[in-house]
Amino acid sequence: RSANQQKGDLSPMEMTTAAVPQTVSIDEVPSTAAEDTPLLSDPPDTSSQPQQQQRERSDSFLSFKRNDSIGNLSHLAKMNKTVFKVTSYLGLANEKAMLLQAYEDADDKLLLFQRTYNDEVNKVTDFYADKLREVSERMEALRVDTSFLDESAKKRKIMKKKKKGMMMPQQMMMGRRGSNIVTNMKNTFESIMKGSPHHQHGGGGVDVDGAYSMSMEDEEDMDLEVLQTFTSGDGDEYETPTRNNNNNDKGGENSAQRAKKGDEESLRRKLDLDSIKRAMDDIYRTAKLLHNFSIMNYTGFVKIAKKFDKTFKDHKGLFKGNNCDDGKKAEVLAGKMERLYANWFCDGDIREAQAQMLSKRGDGLMMDWTQLRLGYRLGMCSILALWVAWDCVWGQLSRGEVSIGGRTAFPVFRGCFGLLAWHWFWGLSVYVWTRYRINYIYLFEFDPRNVDTPIDIFNDAVDETLVFLICMLLYYKTESDDQLFPDLIPPGAYPMFLILYTIKCMIFPWKLRKPLWNSIRQVLLASFVSPTFFLTYVGDVFTSMVKVFQDILWSVCFVASGDWMISEKQHATMHHVHAWSDKLWYKNIAIPLICLFPLWLRFNQCLRRYMDTGKRFPNLANAFKYAMSQAVTLFGAFHPL
Repeated sequence: RSANQQKGDLSPMEMTTAAVPQTVSIDEVPSTAAEDTPLLSDPPDTSSQPQQQQRERSDSFLSFKRNDSIGNLSHLAKMNKTVFKVTSYLGLANEKAMLLQAYEDADDKLLLFQRTYNDEVNKVTDFYADKLREVSERMEALRVDTSFLDESAKKRKIMKKKKKGMMMPQQMMMGRRGSNIVTNMKNTFESIMKGSPHHQHGGGGVDVDGAYSMSMEDEEDMDLEVLQTFTSGDGDEYETPTRNNNNNDKGGENSAQRAKKGDEESLRRKLDLDSIKRAMDDIYRTAKLLHNFSIMNYTGFVKIAKKFDKTFKDHKGLFKGNNCDDGKKAEVLAGKMERLYANWFCDGDIREAQAQMLSKRGDGLMMDWTQLRLGYRLGMCSILALWVAWDCVWGQLSRGEVSIGGRTAFPVFRGCFGLLAWHWFWGLSVYVWTRYRINYIYLFEFDPRNVDTPIDIFNDAVDETLVFLICMLLYYKTESDDQLFPDLIPPGAYPMFLILYTIKCMIFPWKLRKPLWNSIRQVLLASFVSPTFFLTYVGDVFTSMVKVFQDILWSVCFVASGDWMISEKQHATMHHVHAWSDKLWYKNIAIPLICLFPLWLRFNQCLRRYMDTGKRFPNLANAFKYAMSQAVTLFGAFHPL
């Protein structure tokens, strides 16, 4: 009580510092107690205070020794801190308590920011190191498998030096053209009249300037000899037949067989070289993307550190030197690939190697008709869409006919349209990410070799849209009263064809569709597979496609029951149209399961994410959200209004 009376004579800052040692006895203070104290200021010197005040304060210290343990004190401190937070948030605390709480929150937030910054730096550094090691291993494996190209490059350089040495006399004689032109012409004429073997066989000889020149056939022989150093995968050398081998045939093969064998070996050699070039392009572009990734993250962390230093000047330099890799190793690796490619395929020209390994489409340097073809087909889609919309609206307003929405197979077209719309939106997303240089390939962990460009995605979507609109228009016109289209094909064949075409587009080409189906399989096994960013993205997309999944289920039942073979007029005379849609298994079991299944997958992903990371927020919060969504879906399914 006396200590509380003395507080009235102290300043607010001294009151704060004086209240700190009253929580724990001096003899029982652990060595780490200073780490838990607020970062306000050092305790004031109490040597100059009156002895009675120090004696009363020591009595208060002794009174705390009667507590059972320091754990009780820490528990009380936590309770006091919680009360301070609640009262400050509600506006019931006084200014001194709010000031103290603000200082404590500042310390906690600073530690949290520092920990988060270090975690993000470590994450980027680990990802960069793993990808760099993977690219380096692929590069070394490629160099081991293609070691014969180094020997080929050396031999090609030697042949070029020989060719250059043979062309030196021509340059030397050019300087003495004026004085020796008559003599040179005389020697050339005499050699022709005598029938020189060089001229008889088409070889190199002496030209009008007296210099030795290589014929085109000799240059081709040199290139073929250089290509003989390429070896196949089994270790056998490619034996390229030349004209000199015509006189040295020991195997008894005729010239046609040798030519055929030479063509096959040349084709195999060309395919091998194309495969090597594609592998080098892939490694080089991966290294470039990795370099851009590191530079972008390095710049971001530097800006964050600078902003922190400007905002908190007392802690300036806290993150100095704590940054991710600047991408120099990836740049060095890309430089090695440029030199290798230049030595192997570009005669040492680095600029030409860079141009070939980073080729661009549609950059204006050459005619590219891709966008023109895309625009032409988009115009066709627009005309067909206007035709379908006009017939539906005009037929219902002028004649009172049922539009396409009232036809039997409309859920089939609606489900296929949902998948088609998803394809269009995916192409638009890829275009935006590519336009603003968002590296979605690494974010989604895609294989760069199996990624389509936005133009390719739009081309596929346009083709699918054309088939969709044509099938819808034919189905609507064959069932209308105009009878513009002959009734040679049953109307149900058009939605059936659309279903088969949609299945074909979802499976083929298998090389591009296989990663998608693997991701869907991993999403379905959410409890057993650790969810990545792309798997979480797919799970979120599934939660938005519940209506599409219902239409897909309806389409499967429509085909399996044989209703697609029944015309619209026959359906009008039947009492039970699509009787399976009123069954218990479809209405009360299948449809609720379709509605719950995407939410159940996301619920499992959130729980698995919590098990992997141990972070309650936001994983458990998201799991609770999807659990409540399942409850709402169940209530709506079994208690409809």
